[in-house]
Amino acid sequence: MPEQTIHLHATAPTKPPEGQACNGCGVCCALETCPAARLRFLQSQGPCPALEWSAEQSRYLCGLLVHPQRYLNWLPSSGVPLANRLFTRWISAGKGCDCSADVQA
Repeated sequence: MPEQTIHLHATAPTKPPEGQACNGCGVCCALETCPAARLRFLQSQGPCPALEWSAEQSRYLCGLLVHPQRYLNWLPSSGVPLANRLFTRWISAGKGCDCSADVQA
């Protein structure tokens, strides 16, 4: 992967090793968009427009997952559970870090 500079929140957690549990560092989503975001935002390079900083949790969150109606304003309230299931699968939530980027401070 070519060298690329990304800008993340100063208190974002350090990227975990590939395969370890996701800690919300935001590196993967700052570099490129997932399949769901590619469809929604028509872009493949990051940062993902749905990458949200949570001050309360001191970590990044996927806005498509936690606030689907914010990014899909046509989505009825009844569609939120389905959207959550789809986005959880598409971003592999809970499967661990799949970002192989070498991060330097």
